[in-house]
Amino acid sequence: MDKTAQPPPYSETRPGFTPASYYQGPPPQQLNPSHPPLYPQMSQPQPYQASSGQPTIIVQTTAAPTMVVLGNGPTHMICPSCRADIVTTVQHSPNFRTHCWAALLCLFVCWPCVCLPYCMDSCQSAHHICPNCNAQIGIYDY
Repeated sequence: MDKTAQPPPYSETRPGFTPASYYQGPPPQQLNPSHPPLYPQMSQPQPYQASSGQPTIIVQTTAAPTMVVLGNGPTHMICPSCRADIVTTVQHSPNFRTHCWAALLCLFVCWPCVCLPYCMDSCQSAHHICPNCNAQIGIYDY
């Protein structure tokens, strides 16, 4: 490739190339009764005509989201993700407080009871999950 060669001038067109400024679009298609169109014909929008002196009233109602208090057990609610009426599935998992209770039991010579906080649901976090869409709804910590 020769680096000294100049590019072609912009006024020169290549064969088979139509510049955008000269493009006319496809020719209009004639309607053939044996082949119906792919999409139905759209009707022209009608201009708004006000009624005789009566004001137009538009009523829009919205429902405010209700706050549901999550607890340690399953809760009846509407899932914010899938909008289904559900009772949450609860999965308990240890948290920092669980480990602190186990450490305190170990320090005060109650080492046989160290596993007790890990067996009690009240010492762990409660993860509320939707059984319908498996979305996590919230976490309840004491």
